[in-house]
Amino acid sequence: MSEANEANVVKEAKQEFIVISGARENNLRDVSLRIPKRKITIFTGVSGSGKSSIVFDTVAAESTRLLNENFSMFVRTFLPRVPQPDTDGIENLSMAVIVDQKRLGGGSHSTMGTITDIAPILRLLFSRVGRPEVGPAHMFSFNDPQGMCPACSGLGRRLGVDLAKAVDLSKSLREGALMLPDYKVDGWEWNMIIQSGSYDPDQKLSDYAEEELRELLHGKAKKVKVDFAGKAMNLTVEGVIEKFTNKYIKQDLKAKSERTQKTVAPYITEGPCDSCGGTRLNPAILGCRIGGRNIAELSAMEVGALIRVVREIDDPVAAPIVKSLAERLQHLVDIGLDYLTLDRETDTLSGGESQRVKMVKHLSGSLVDVTYIFDEPSIGLHPRDVHRLNALLQKLRDKGNTVIVVEHDPDVIKVADYIVDVGPHAGSRGGTIVYEGSYEGLLEADTLTGTHMKRPLQLKSACRRPVGKLEIAHATLHNLRDVSVDIPTGVLTVVTGVAGSGKSTLINDVFLGQHPDAIVIDQSAVGVSTRSNPATYTGIMDDVRKAFATANKVSPGLFSFNSKGACENCQGLGVVYTDLSFLDSVKLPCEACGGKRFKEEVLEYTLSGKSIADVLEMTVEQALEFFDRKEILRKLEAMRDVGLTYLTLGQPLSSLSGGECQRIKLASELHKQGSIYVMDEPTTGLHMSDIGHLVTIMNRLVDTGNTVVVIEHNLDVISQADWIIDMGPDGGSRGGQVVFEGTPSQIVEAEGSITGRYLR
Repeated sequence: MSEANEANVVKEAKQEFIVISGARENNLRDVSLRIPKRKITIFTGVSGSGKSSIVFDTVAAESTRLLNENFSMFVRTFLPRVPQPDTDGIENLSMAVIVDQKRLGGGSHSTMGTITDIAPILRLLFSRVGRPEVGPAHMFSFNDPQGMCPACSGLGRRLGVDLAKAVDLSKSLREGALMLPDYKVDGWEWNMIIQSGSYDPDQKLSDYAEEELRELLHGKAKKVKVDFAGKAMNLTVEGVIEKFTNKYIKQDLKAKSERTQKTVAPYITEGPCDSCGGTRLNPAILGCRIGGRNIAELSAMEVGALIRVVREIDDPVAAPIVKSLAERLQHLVDIGLDYLTLDRETDTLSGGESQRVKMVKHLSGSLVDVTYIFDEPSIGLHPRDVHRLNALLQKLRDKGNTVIVVEHDPDVIKVADYIVDVGPHAGSRGGTIVYEGSYEGLLEADTLTGTHMKRPLQLKSACRRPVGKLEIAHATLHNLRDVSVDIPTGVLTVVTGVAGSGKSTLINDVFLGQHPDAIVIDQSAVGVSTRSNPATYTGIMDDVRKAFATANKVSPGLFSFNSKGACENCQGLGVVYTDLSFLDSVKLPCEACGGKRFKEEVLEYTLSGKSIADVLEMTVEQALEFFDRKEILRKLEAMRDVGLTYLTLGQPLSSLSGGECQRIKLASELHKQGSIYVMDEPTTGLHMSDIGHLVTIMNRLVDTGNTVVVIEHNLDVISQADWIIDMGPDGGSRGGQVVFEGTPSQIVEAEGSITGRYLR
C-alpha cells in the first residue's frame, strides 16, 4: 500500500459519524443514515419531503431528550417535554444547539444589545471610564430602577394626545376647534371654557397669542370666578389637553367602560417620552460620557459606525473591555447586521435577522464538539450576503463542531462537505434518501435538486403594462429617506434589495398602512393546534359537513370532532395521553374510536360509500377525484395549485413545515379577485422545483385582475417580475432609497443596483 493510500485509510478511520437506523418520524420510511461529524452536512429536498423530520424531529429531538435526562426530576418538570423519536436507534450524538427561524420576542425591554450580551459589556465600559462617575455597571441599564427614566419606567415611550386629531387651529371655538369627545360646541366642558371669559370664542385658534393658546391647551387647573344666574361661583378650569390627559391617560384606560375606550382611543397616540427623549434612562446616567457621547447615543449608532468609535477608546483601564466589545460587534458586521443598532427592540427583527442574531451568540462561545443545527439560515439574505453566512458555517465547523443545515439555496448548498437529498417528492411520496455524497455528485444525480441546480436563470422579456398606479409619497418611516414611488397596478411587482434596505418598511408599514384591505400572505404561523387541519383551515370542512348532513338528513354538527360527533373517550383527539407524573406522558391511540376521532354511530353515515373519517384520510389528490361539489372542488384546486396535493385533509397543521404553512395560507386566499396581494418572501421553505409553481400562481392572480406585490430576494422570482423596485444602496442608514425601478432586462444594465449585478 502506498504512503498516500495509507494516510487516507488512517484519515477515514478517524472520521466519526452520527448513525441513525430505522427512522420513522412523520413520513420517514425506515431511514438509515450516517452523518459525518465535524463537517458541514446540508439536507435538501422538496418542502415536505422529510428533511425536518430527520434533522429536527429525530437528531435534535433525541439530543435534547438525552441532555434533559441529566437533570434531576424536579428540574425536568420545568423543561419542555421531548418525546423519544420513532427510530430503531441513534448513536454518537453530541449536544445539539438549534438555531431556528422563530422570531425573537422579548417585549419592549429586550433589545439587540441585551439579547447578544453586548449591552452588559457596554455598561461595564461606562462604569469604568465614563465621566463624571455615576456608579456600578447595572445602573446604566434601563431595566434597573436606579438607571431607568422615572417618567416612563424605562420604556422610552409614553401615551399622549394626538394634537392633529384633538384640535383644529383653523377654526374658532364656536366653529368646533376642539375635537375631543368632551368638548362638543354648547356642551358642559365647552361652556365652562367660554364662561371663564379668558378666550374669544369667535377668533381662530391660529390667531391666538402663543401664551393664550398654551393656556387653553396645557394650562394647569385653576379657580375662576364666574357669574352663574346672577350669583358668583368658583369654577375649576384646566387646559383641554391637560384635562384629557389626567382623565384618560394618567388613569388606567382599561378600567373604563368599553364604550369610553372606543370613544377616546382615536385621540391617543404613543410617542417618545418627553423626559428622556426615548433614551429610557434618567438624567444622571445620560450625563455620564465617554469622548463626549453617552451610553444612549452609542446604543443608537449603527453597529458598523459604533465599532469604529469603540476602537478609538485608548484608556488603558478599558483595554480588555474594548477588546471584548469590538470582537462581539465585529461578529455582527461579519454576518451582515452592521446596519442594526443596539437599542433596536428584538421583536421588530425579521425571521432572518433573528436567526443571524442567534448565530452571533454562539460564535462568541467557546464550546466545541457541539452539533449546530440550522433551519434555512439563508432566509431574508440577499444573494450578496450569502458568502458571509457560508464563512460563518465554516468557522463553526473549523472550531471542531458538527454543522447540520436544512437549506434550499444553491449558493449555501455549495459549501457542504456532505449533502443528503431527501425525496423523491413530498408527504407520502417522500421520506426516503435519494442521494448522499459530494456537491459535484449532486450535480450529476438524477434528483429534483440535482436537476434544478443546473438550470440557467431566464429573464422575463415580455412584461405586462400597468393599468394604473398606487402612489407612495414622501415616506420617512424608520430608515426611508423621503421615498416617493409608484406601485403599478395590474402587474407583478417585486420589491427587492439587501437586508435592512427598507423593503419591509416601504411595503409592510407604509404601503399596507394606506391599503389596509390588501390580502397579506406573510410568514406568521397559521393556527397550529392539533385540532386544526387543512380541511378546517381552508373552509373545506364546512362544505364536507353540509354534504354529509344533506345525504344522511342529520345535523352537520355530528360530523365535527370538535363538536357533537367527537368520540367521548378521547374528546375527538384520536389519542389518549396517560400522565405519568414527573415522567414523560405516554400518547396511545384511543381504544374506543381506534384513532378515528368520531363516535361509532357517526362513522355509520356515509357519502358515496365513504365515512367522514375516510374522507379526512384522503389526500388532496384523492379528494379531487372523490368530490363533485363546486365549492369543495374550488378550494381543493387552490391547494393543488400551490403544490399541496400530497397533504391529507385531516393532517394536523402543527405537523406542517414553514413552507407548507405559507402555501396553505395562499391557497385559502387565492379565489379573491380585484384585490391587492402582498407576499412577504413567499419562497421561504420552498425547493427550487416549487418556485416555478409559485410564479405560475402569481401570474394567474395578475391575469384575473389583481395587483401582486412581492418582497423577495430569490433570483428566480425577481427574474420573472413585470416591474422591479430595488431598495438600497445598502442597509440601515446607507439604505432607504429607491436605487432602481424598471423591468428585469433593464436592471441587469443598471450601474448602482447590487441585485442587477447578481441577476447578471
